[in-house]
Amino acid sequence: MTERCLITGGAGFIGINLAARYLNRGAQVTILDNFARRGTEDNVRWLQATYDNRVTVLREDLRHPTVALDRAVEDVDVVYHLAAQVAVTLSVTDPREDFEINALGTFNVLEAVRKSKQRPIVMYSSTNKVYGKMSDVEIVERNGRYVYRDLPEGVSESRSLEFYSPYGCSKGTGDQYVLDYARIYGLRTVVFRQSCIYGPHQFGIEDQGWVAWFAIRALQQRGVTIFGDGKQVRDVLFIDDLNAAYEAAVQHIDRTSGNAYNMGGGPRNTLCLLELIEILERHFGRTMPRDFGDWRPGDQLVFVADIQKAKTDFGWEPQVGPETGVVRLATWLAANSQLFPVSA
Repeated sequence: MTERCLITGGAGFIGINLAARYLNRGAQVTILDNFARRGTEDNVRWLQATYDNRVTVLREDLRHPTVALDRAVEDVDVVYHLAAQVAVTLSVTDPREDFEINALGTFNVLEAVRKSKQRPIVMYSSTNKVYGKMSDVEIVERNGRYVYRDLPEGVSESRSLEFYSPYGCSKGTGDQYVLDYARIYGLRTVVFRQSCIYGPHQFGIEDQGWVAWFAIRALQQRGVTIFGDGKQVRDVLFIDDLNAAYEAAVQHIDRTSGNAYNMGGGPRNTLCLLELIEILERHFGRTMPRDFGDWRPGDQLVFVADIQKAKTDFGWEPQVGPETGVVRLATWLAANSQLFPVSA
């Protein structure tokens, strides 16, 4: 694994876990974040206290090219570009901000790398939303959950893109720019089209990070609103498995550069919303109240990633099953309940 990295959005959920992974081996880590999201300050305080301030923190906004960004990319071997606006609902209410953060911010990172002497590897955190609603794929109900009728291994990277919702458009724009900078400029870039990632240090909200949001509400003995009927399914991927995939893709950059990978739990690591509630009820030993609301724009009934390409190209597959991962998350939340005030 390379020993110098820049993590944009490094104070967020995925970034803080990835930074810890590097720091645990004594690597050089720089995180760049605008600290707009709840929980980022807490995450960085934990990181600095745990690792004796061995991490460099840059407070920058990627919507604007900066000297700090230009200098940072010259000092690292790999850039993990995780900074993003991450909620479909917020993209609908403020599409300009969504575009500036996700599309323009990604462009600015790529330009900084392109113009640099170091030309580090770029790993981009994309989304399964680039495939849109997939209305041509038949979905059936089996055993109280929705499943693909004819895609037993899930959605592969050969699936045509369909940018649905402003969020899908902005992240998809970044996705395609990252791939094209490999083709046109020879940068070493990789795209991960991520499904539902969850784990410690995740400050889930109702609009994004549903596994953590449900777990926080269960911890606080509060209910949740389910948008739809609760039978919608996602392949869930524990944070340690995702970051192992990032590491493996970097180690095999000669094979992975210029490629996109669907990155989720795959068909053997899926949950519907009602099944998650059942796990949380077992763990906490109490019933979790719930009510139901209308379906939200851009929501998919099912998304399950076909992860065979990742296994073939860099030997990766998930190790943490859904129930084990959810219990790990719930245990971390309970140990850090002061970070999640009931009034929030």
